[in-house]
Amino acid sequence: MRAKPVSLGSVGSLALVAVLVSGCAGNQSGQPQAGDTRFVAGDGTMQVFAAADRKPAPAIEGETLDGGTASLAAHKGKVVVLNFWASWCGPCRAEAPVLKDVAAKTKGGVEFVGVDFKDRKADAQAFERTEQTGYPSIFDQPGKVALAFQGTVPPAAIPSTLVIDEQGRIAARALGAVRYQDLMDTVTKVRDE
Repeated sequence: MRAKPVSLGSVGSLALVAVLVSGCAGNQSGQPQAGDTRFVAGDGTMQVFAAADRKPAPAIEGETLDGGTASLAAHKGKVVVLNFWASWCGPCRAEAPVLKDVAAKTKGGVEFVGVDFKDRKADAQAFERTEQTGYPSIFDQPGKVALAFQGTVPPAAIPSTLVIDEQGRIAARALGAVRYQDLMDTVTKVRDE
């Protein structure tokens, strides 16, 4: 099979697609099959960006799993934690209690929004009923929300967590399941800036 020539403008798109087609699990049975679009798992390390280096988050909006609408614009002037997850992802299940707890402890000064990526809606709704996160999740089956971050700070793992500052800029990113203290420290730092 011969590869088609790729223009330089397509390189960034291809890089994101390469990440998207990697598997969430580390063993052979968890590896993606043709057409699979799961992310790879990161190590959960929180990367915080200096204020001068922060890039604006794209405008995102979508229907939530409960039939409402969620957007970054609705939380303008507040710190927002944007978590990309899926019900089929083991690390997402593991980090759910951490997100729920930090969301509850920072409520009022920080808003949380989930982005359910490449999932079956019924499975995602069952996950939300079980975890009772306390915050809305956009149902993003086609992955459009994740792709909107291409060119800024992409959520290149599943789960991924982005912290958006009060000016709407990406202040921090964790690839993989977040750790409680890392998330709490980062959210508090960004909120108190």
